[in-house]
Amino acid sequence: MITKDIIEARNAPRAADLEADYAALGARLARNGIAIDDLLTRAKAFEVAVPSWGTGTGGTRFARFPGGGEPANIFDKLDDCGVIHGLTQATPRVSLHIPWDKAAPADLLAKAEEHGLGFDAMNSNTFQDQPDQAHSYKFGSLSHVDAATRAQAIEHNLECIEIGKTIGSKSLTVWIGDGANFPGQTHMGRQFDRYLASMKEIYAGLPEDWRIFSEHKIYEPAFYSTVVQDWGTSLLTAQELGEKAMCLVDLGHHAPNVNIEMIVSRLIRAGKLGGFHFNDSKYGDDDLDSGTIEPYRLFLVWNELVDAEATPGLDLAHMIDQSHNVTDPIESLMISAMEIQRAFVQASLVDRVALAGYQEENDALMASATLRAAFRTDVEPILAMARMQTGGAIDPIATYRASGYRAAVSETRPVVTGAGGGIV
Repeated sequence: MITKDIIEARNAPRAADLEADYAALGARLARNGIAIDDLLTRAKAFEVAVPSWGTGTGGTRFARFPGGGEPANIFDKLDDCGVIHGLTQATPRVSLHIPWDKAAPADLLAKAEEHGLGFDAMNSNTFQDQPDQAHSYKFGSLSHVDAATRAQAIEHNLECIEIGKTIGSKSLTVWIGDGANFPGQTHMGRQFDRYLASMKEIYAGLPEDWRIFSEHKIYEPAFYSTVVQDWGTSLLTAQELGEKAMCLVDLGHHAPNVNIEMIVSRLIRAGKLGGFHFNDSKYGDDDLDSGTIEPYRLFLVWNELVDAEATPGLDLAHMIDQSHNVTDPIESLMISAMEIQRAFVQASLVDRVALAGYQEENDALMASATLRAAFRTDVEPILAMARMQTGGAIDPIATYRASGYRAAVSETRPVVTGAGGGIV
């Protein structure tokens, strides 16, 4: 753990400068009729869930290069998640992946309580074979031609729901790698029918206050065709399943140059936007740190979300989903949480009355300039003040590095050696 004393000691020499920066930004915003304290309140209330699997080093198709102090189990992961939330005060919930994170529910709850954490969406895994399973998912899971294999995958998802019920989760995210690598390998229509039939069985096992998220992915590992390959298929699935079924948008799971913010708008209109897996990408599903490649696109997504805040029934799950190959995962997750929060606050700055007027007047230049004005505003003093006032670190990365946490856990956790390639 990184104690409050360590955080306060690192904050002390930075506090006066932060107060001055906050006051200066407040004066500037006030000239435009914006109350900085209102934005501070929004920043304090912001939350994004951390993925348990993100606390370890990811991998490429060719190799994995683990660092020191890699988490050996879910309890180590929760310790790391506690550090992330303690420093950023923006990540109070953790998303678990089963069977990777399977443990006694009472022990999970006790460890989470240690760090003031709760649990977010459960994530099933039918894209890998586990040592004790009877049927392989090499040729599919929920859409497999073999009924016994489908039944095994369905049962696993139902188990995830049961585990989630005991630890306070309220949703299940389903992503499958099913598809085909060669033309003619599968009958795409019958394959999708089998998927829908399996999903309906899982849906029937949902508690009344739960939701199920359908996550699409354009490719990988099925390189020719994927069963749930885009937002249209995800929407079709959610509509067919029922009101508790929603679409989950991963920012990396789209074809190049796709307008993701428009997809967000369409799914909101359909009443089927359930949440996000935030990350960033350069070429495809790169799972890079949020905001490191296309921060303006992240802002534009949040612009749509802030604009739609008053939409009846809109209840979004915000989660990070990344793979950290060359950085300290704790640092990358903190950076991402802060960048997602930054985009949210920047989107909250948009003058929506002015924007609506420019849109009605077909003034493309001024409409675009209105968005850019919000995006270009440095809201770091608001984010840092929100962290300081809620017990977090003004500078989370510097505080983390000064704490020596990574070196300390490297002394107590088993050394993890590099493994063979594997897509994560």
